[in-house]
Amino acid sequence: MNFNIVLPLGSSVLSFIFFAFLIDQWRERRRPYQLIWAIGMLWYALSAGTEFLGGAVGWSEPLYRVWYLIGAIWVAGWLGLGTVFLLAKTRFGYAFALSIGLAGLFTYLASIKTPYPGSGQAPEVYGLVGLVLAVAIVVLTARRDDRWVWLAAGAIVGGSILSFALVFSAPLAAPGFALNAQTHIPVGTLFPGTIRLLTPFFNITGAFALTFGALYSAYVFMPKRRVIRYERKASRNRIALGVALVAIIVNFVASIPGAIIALLSGRLNSRVPATILIAIGGFIPAITSGANRFGATSGFFVGEFLGVLFLFAGFLVSVEVFREIRVPFTHRVLRRRTVAEA
Repeated sequence: MNFNIVLPLGSSVLSFIFFAFLIDQWRERRRPYQLIWAIGMLWYALSAGTEFLGGAVGWSEPLYRVWYLIGAIWVAGWLGLGTVFLLAKTRFGYAFALSIGLAGLFTYLASIKTPYPGSGQAPEVYGLVGLVLAVAIVVLTARRDDRWVWLAAGAIVGGSILSFALVFSAPLAAPGFALNAQTHIPVGTLFPGTIRLLTPFFNITGAFALTFGALYSAYVFMPKRRVIRYERKASRNRIALGVALVAIIVNFVASIPGAIIALLSGRLNSRVPATILIAIGGFIPAITSGANRFGATSGFFVGEFLGVLFLFAGFLVSVEVFREIRVPFTHRVLRRRTVAEA
């Protein structure tokens, strides 16, 4: 059995199914985050599809370009953007600002440690853009101005347009694609630094937003043990804000035993296991794709499959889905969930 074919095929098929469920849910409720997540899962499905085709019939330059653009750059950013819109009216802007600031910083530092040929001034530009966006989002969030969400959207959409132009205009050395010699898994080494440095910018921002957002949602709905008390409305006070950030982390960890007891006794809100599964689904491929970047490719397809598996499981466990389970784009209901089950 060739796992370089089977695993991407499984990831692609499961992602397309997930995409259909998300689009069907968006058609019914018209929530922006549902549509954005659907777009993210479409990128996931198409990216895995290119990997399947590359393993089954052979790689080519066009297939390699599409794989890198969609899989290495777009997927994580768009999934993270969906979480941003879901949590638009919360203080999640601080976490997203941290994510995009760290992405810009890592992009700059990565270029210093490992210079990328053809990067030019891209490290400085990407780092500065990340810093400016982070500061602007913090300011808007502190003012309780929901427009920080549109600033985040502008960064992802603008970056997507830029990356499209760069990926399809970059000259590639023959044969037009690059595979790891041992695992035969694609790597991005043929692209110039201006393009390769976009991947941590998108992936760190998107993966952190998706994972942090899911964990924050789990914290909101889980039974809490408040080891540290904090003032929720003091977002403009830097000291109070710092205390709140530390308190959320400490209280979350302290609340885990109580959440496990509630789960075993059937009293845990279904959103908690759902969002934890989503956090795991965002974290695993972030690790394996990061390892791929540094030459450790053996776990790449496994991480990709586990990522979509956990994301889809979290979606299905959520109470919003299970109030009514139906075949997508039809009125055929498979199961209705009662209020008591929620």
